[in-house]
Amino acid sequence: MKHSSKTLCFLFAGLVLSGCGGAPVVKPDRPAPSPPLASNPKPPAKDPAPVIVEEKDPAVQFEEALAALKAKKFPEARAGFEILAKKHPEFSGPLTNLAILDTKTDKRAAAASNFQRAVAANPRNAIAYNWLGILYREAKDYTKAEQAYQQSLSINPDNPAVVLNLAILNDVYLKRPGEALARYREYQRMTNNRELKVTAWIKAIEAAQPATPPVAPSPEIATPAAPKKT
Repeated sequence: MKHSSKTLCFLFAGLVLSGCGGAPVVKPDRPAPSPPLASNPKPPAKDPAPVIVEEKDPAVQFEEALAALKAKKFPEARAGFEILAKKHPEFSGPLTNLAILDTKTDKRAAAASNFQRAVAANPRNAIAYNWLGILYREAKDYTKAEQAYQQSLSINPDNPAVVLNLAILNDVYLKRPGEALARYREYQRMTNNRELKVTAWIKAIEAAQPATPPVAPSPEIATPAAPKKT
């Protein structure tokens, strides 16, 4: 089976199922406690044996890797995407999917590298920019996180998940309540106020804002009487 380069570009640009598109980060109420140290720590688990996947027509390989990912057959999905990323590094889709798989196995450095390669291959990959924002935020690089979220929204301004990510970044990490409030309201507008927790966050910010003093009315200026004609 042969496919035109235009068809392959379309297929490779396609990303994984919507649930993997970068879920909003959870707004923390307080720092999570450190897990207790085990008295007899277990040895680290060995990496599973690599899955051997036959190299096929690129479009078929991409669809099969996507199907494996949706079925949560992650080793098979990874093997397929790795073949595509190696043979066709100019396409963004396989790199993006590899990076998402890296996040599922807590390989944050590898995920960031693959997302960066994905946006280099396709500067309009909004999903990869959103994921980069999440990874930068986790790494406490809030400036880069903000830039990545804003880049994602410049490409696709109608993604409420990214709007919420940017709102939380401004609220919790950058301490910009005014900007956070505007983003939370935007998110609620986009989602028809479906998130009660976001409504609560909006009310909390509004309650913490200083009251605006009433504006005193301007004093009336008397109009001088016109001189009488003589």
